[in-house]
Amino acid sequence: MMRIANNSCKLHAPAPMAATCTLESPVGTLWLGASENGLMTLKAAPFNDVPVYHSEQAVTRAKGHLQAACSQLAEFFEGKRHQFDLALAPKGTEFQRAVWQALLTLPWGETASYSDIALQIARPKAVRAVGAANGANPVAIIIPCHRVIGKGGALTGYAWGLKMKASLLKLESAIPSLR
Repeated sequence: MMRIANNSCKLHAPAPMAATCTLESPVGTLWLGASENGLMTLKAAPFNDVPVYHSEQAVTRAKGHLQAACSQLAEFFEGKRHQFDLALAPKGTEFQRAVWQALLTLPWGETASYSDIALQIARPKAVRAVGAANGANPVAIIIPCHRVIGKGGALTGYAWGLKMKASLLKLESAIPSLR
């Protein structure tokens, strides 16, 4: 299965976190962190990474990434944004980053199975590893790991819980039974 990317996000090299913020959303408080290279983390719970000293330029760039992410997330939750256009700089292995890049090609309102993602990255036997990389995604929602479901269409594990996954898929009208 080949998908055409509808997401303008780009994965950049990770760098030390330079700024953090929180965003109140319809699904609860979200915690975000960014480096000068892009958004590093988006979580539904506080994280332990603390910004370290950086140049004023690095902090300014990181804050710009956070502002853009918060603005685009607000539009997403209002149903006005179906794709993100952000610089992303998540920490991960080469394999994880390949999976996350594949997830960025999943269009709004569509789902794929772990097997589909494994095929897309040319690692058809790595279905469980794809599941692990999906679960390790540090930039959930924007890297849409919630759009990955079981091969039979069942909602399967989600780091933020199946209730949150169902809420996100319902927002996108991705599963007929959730509409």
